[in-house]
Amino acid sequence: MNNHNERVVREGTLAAKISIHYDLDLPDVQPAPLLIVLHGYGANKKQMMREAKQMAPESFAIASLQGFHQHMKEPKEAGGPLRFGFGWLTNFHPEESVAIHHQALLDLMQGLNSEKVIDANRIFLLGFSQSCALNYRFAFSHPDHLRGVVGICGGLPGDWETSEDYQPTRAAVLHIAGTRDEYYPPSRVADYEEQLKLRVQNVEFKSHDAAHEIVPSMRQDVNAWLSKHAE
Repeated sequence: MNNHNERVVREGTLAAKISIHYDLDLPDVQPAPLLIVLHGYGANKKQMMREAKQMAPESFAIASLQGFHQHMKEPKEAGGPLRFGFGWLTNFHPEESVAIHHQALLDLMQGLNSEKVIDANRIFLLGFSQSCALNYRFAFSHPDHLRGVVGICGGLPGDWETSEDYQPTRAAVLHIAGTRDEYYPPSRVADYEEQLKLRVQNVEFKSHDAAHEIVPSMRQDVNAWLSKHAE
């Protein structure tokens, strides 16, 4: 007779495909510079596309990706419809989410380039909040794919100083912080410019009178920066 107390539960994994949803806005003149934008935790691709259209120059193509971790959000008003939010990363095997994020960006760039709607030499990546560190992970582990990276109200990768995956890149970096950001206050981001310059020469760090949000002055800075580096 088997002793159930001696039985061992075996943990396994199954490989499965996952769909990454995105919205694409193309200008009349193609191939065009491309701005890939990623939203923060709890948002979605449509919300980030609205933001991107206020930041990108008119000549840019814009691709807004949606996070693959879906969750329900409380309705803003009692009795209202359930709302859904999306995220990019969890604490459970985060390396798997990072790999999905990287492959999604590579597949998107390759697909749009094969359609000849984008200029593969002028691809920019922008992330807000949670997606900021993820984008830095991509940019510095794939140093030849991007013309520039923009991080807004976000952080550096947790393994920034220890990982051997991150390489120097010729891509330019614009990091924007809010002086009233409760998640990334000035004390937390004070050395970000110095840290980023360890692996990239062209770094701009700007602070704005803002909380954890994207304000008009930030949009203006991004627009000017993209225009300059897309030339």
